[in-house]
Amino acid sequence: MTHTETNPAGVVASDTTAGGGWRTHEVANQVDELCGYSLLETDPALKEALARAGAEAFVPGLSAYASALGRPETLAIAERINRVTPTLESFDKRGRRIDRVEFDAGWHELLAMYRQADLVAMPFRDERPGRWAAWAAGFYLHGQVEAGTLCPATMTQASIPVLRREPALWDRLRDQLFSTDYDGRDLPLAQKRSIWLGMGMTEKQGGSDVRANTTRAEPVGAGGRGGEYRLTGHKWFFSAPMCDAHLVVAKTPDGAPGCFFVPRWRPDGTKNAVNVQRLKDKVGNRSNSSSEVEFQDAYGVLMGEEGRGIPTIIEMATYTRLNCVVGSAAMLRQALAQALHYARHRQVFGKRLVEQPLMRAVLADLALESEAAMQLSLRLAQAFEHQGDARERTWMRLVTPAAKFWVCKRAVELTGEAMEVLGGNGYIDDGVMGRLYREAPVNSIWEGSGNVMCLDVMRAVARDPQAFLALLDEIDADVGEDPALRAELDALRAMLATPPDQLEALGRRLASRLVLLAQAALLRRHAPGFVADAFAASRLDPRWGAVAGALDIRRVDVDALLQRAFPA
Repeated sequence: MTHTETNPAGVVASDTTAGGGWRTHEVANQVDELCGYSLLETDPALKEALARAGAEAFVPGLSAYASALGRPETLAIAERINRVTPTLESFDKRGRRIDRVEFDAGWHELLAMYRQADLVAMPFRDERPGRWAAWAAGFYLHGQVEAGTLCPATMTQASIPVLRREPALWDRLRDQLFSTDYDGRDLPLAQKRSIWLGMGMTEKQGGSDVRANTTRAEPVGAGGRGGEYRLTGHKWFFSAPMCDAHLVVAKTPDGAPGCFFVPRWRPDGTKNAVNVQRLKDKVGNRSNSSSEVEFQDAYGVLMGEEGRGIPTIIEMATYTRLNCVVGSAAMLRQALAQALHYARHRQVFGKRLVEQPLMRAVLADLALESEAAMQLSLRLAQAFEHQGDARERTWMRLVTPAAKFWVCKRAVELTGEAMEVLGGNGYIDDGVMGRLYREAPVNSIWEGSGNVMCLDVMRAVARDPQAFLALLDEIDADVGEDPALRAELDALRAMLATPPDQLEALGRRLASRLVLLAQAALLRRHAPGFVADAFAASRLDPRWGAVAGALDIRRVDVDALLQRAFPA
């Protein structure tokens, strides 16, 4: 008979009997994943950013939410709902079509937490300063724990500015969108206390090329803005099909794309003909259901004018792309926190792992990347709050897609690097590092892949080169006397002289350099000198970037950097 015993040092031994016998092994020098902590109190840079944004009124609520997110019970829910994934029930027991997706109870618990924290509609309803920074901080905190639940939250929030342009719809839906009372019931809109909205754009043959879509919308009666239509066609990716309604792109009889509000239930209380064909078996984002659907004369209401569907949905995408940036910054933050926690407690070759020189270089690089991503995310959120200012609109229009390209790409690479810090313990399927690694690519792909983002940046530059130059002038004011940064600024200005047929191919180069300069300038303005200096020196070193940790830590105050990243 065998048993286990635990000594005061936490070492577990196994033997054959209580009286002795053979002993197999002792469990020592193993480090459990970080849990039971406040995600806000351990992030000095985020607290500073909230104070700069004037968001002090929101901090008590964010602090309580950060503590709730860091509880072991919450982290266990996040792990479980990515393992016990959604299932599709196409029919009820008597053969009636229901197209219902069933979730683990933890899915509803986390969505309820997010909604009750007022993180869905708050930046649109609340007029206090700092509201967008506070929202971004809440999204950033939640994204460190569980990303799938942020999909319906993202789409619901992004639908609000679009729906506000439709007075009849807005009057019906405003209170349910603004509500902080979670309602997970599958009922017609009129019977819900709060609602979630999704999007339906992608089709098999088109992907990012929405104009290649074939889904048709036929008017019932006169049609036109606010009119009823019947939709026929398919969507290859239809995220969160259990949302109470979706905004869907379909072609009107003139062949031009329109944007339609398509509820899950018709106004007469019958199920709408949005038939779920199957759920996608995704690499990550597994707690969230993504599906393929067919519309079989589905009920929909035209939003905006016929032929204006793409500009309508792109307005929504402007907001969802910001969410991708913040969500990827959140993954970078959690990857850093877990790696640093592990390195501080793991002994290797007679020292703590965090004391080993090569590991210090890796952790320092992760810390720089994480803070730069967070600072850029909060700066973009502020631009959304002040979009009446032309300079802020430039940040929204030009820097948001560039940041989505760069920050989301970096999250893919660096979650893998952070996983390596934990070695084999990181490369297990039921650990947080594995989940982050699988999750990271979704933000690079969703709402426009890397190339689409870079093309969007190039179109914005071509359309308004003076706005681009004004943005560079703003960055110029913060870079100080650093000659390398100034050379980068001059190089970006010079790129405008490149012939258009050649400039497009340089889109990734321009977007990358723009983001790195923006991050360097933000750190120079807001972060301690040891952070700003290390970031500028490393990111503009021609030998940096081929692999994480390839920076000269002789020029970096690593102890100060890691202490700021996660106070010991």
